Amino acid sequence: MRKRMYQVFLDTTGVRQGESILDVGATSDQSLESSNYLEAWYPHKGSITAVGIDDASFLEELYPGMKFISANGLDLPFPDGSFDFVHSSAVFEHVGSEACQKKFLAELFRVTRKSIFVTTPNRWFPVEFHTVLPLVHWLPKHSFRWLMNQTGRSFFGDEKNLNLVGYSDLARLCGELGIGQYRIRRLRLAGWTSNLVLYAKK
Repeated sequence: MRKRMYQVFLDTTGVRQGESILDVGATSDQSLESSNYLEAWYPHKGSITAVGIDDASFLEELYPGMKFISANGLDLPFPDGSFDFVHSSAVFEHVGSEACQKKFLAELFRVTRKSIFVTTPNRWFPVEFHTVLPLVHWLPKHSFRWLMNQTGRSFFGDEKNLNLVGYSDLARLCGELGIGQYRIRRLRLAGWTSNLVLYAKK
């Protein structure tokens, strides 16, 4: 799925050599190359600036030319329109409440000159990717969180760690932010929409 997302990013944005990319949500996880797939697979490393709350400074050594800056996506330390493209994959569901998710999108949109590209798991896929449990995430959110807390999964029961959304949620947030030029693509797995890709242009 990460390979598909990467290809969709290239195809959708049409990013070219020399255009700058901000990747929001770099992770300290080094167990899989796909954990920071943009840094791993994009050939023009000098075009990438990665930010995250994890210490991912090792990326600068692993992929010479790119830059890592410790920063929170809810308050990016860059002027408006600092980057041609802003990319963020599998981070949106971890930024917290709906208000935080809205602020996160607003920040990404603020610092791009051209467009943002955001991926997130679809709440309405039958299996929840983080807990690998079927269907329970379809419960009302307060019931899902109660169940997580009761079954020893309190990390995922905390809204600030996991807040899944569906297509209509993303569309509504774009509307509330006044983002007019956007589209949401559905990526499918076994016939179901497993992931959502939001592409929004300035």
